[in-house]
Amino acid sequence: MTTIALYATDTMADWEYAYITTGIAMAREQGDDRYELKVVSDGADVVTTAGGLRILVDGDVADLVVGDLAALILPGGGTWGQGHAKILDVAVDVLATGVPVGAICGATLGLARAGALNDRAHTSNALEFLTTATEYAGSEHYRDDRAVVDGNLVTAPGTAPLEFAKAVFEVLELFPKPIIDAWYGLYSTGEKKYFDQLQGAQ
Repeated sequence: MTTIALYATDTMADWEYAYITTGIAMAREQGDDRYELKVVSDGADVVTTAGGLRILVDGDVADLVVGDLAALILPGGGTWGQGHAKILDVAVDVLATGVPVGAICGATLGLARAGALNDRAHTSNALEFLTTATEYAGSEHYRDDRAVVDGNLVTAPGTAPLEFAKAVFEVLELFPKPIIDAWYGLYSTGEKKYFDQLQGAQ
């Protein structure tokens, strides 16, 4: 079993990670114990999300072992314009090992500040959002898409948590492709045929 680490911060955007954490729990309920979710922070025992939820974290960024990670998930929030040096160092190391890193919304600005988007295809809330980072030199690789996968890097704007989760599920092979496709169809359209496909695929 390997760890999927979710980096938790005050102002963390609740809607941006919820599909992913729920998907991991669903996989474990179905007997897939390849992955264990751990919520980590930089020095805080409890974080308060954008929605006012108080989350008790499992551990600290300083205790993460890159070799034990299956993925690192970085949700957005209102604090990514500065700081977060410890987790950004971890993210750069994780990307270098080929392990998936998923960043959405403000977290893409963090990666831009770390120089991690300068030579990889990526997206974000807008190109102008990333160019506020003086370390960012990757505008030629920017894609105006709902989610972008470049190798082991997954990025998305804050308006695309569903597409973000789908891309993360696919990179991790969390479920077979027919289940992921039916799941995405159901939650993106609400059509019953996708519910039937999802039930039939399980």
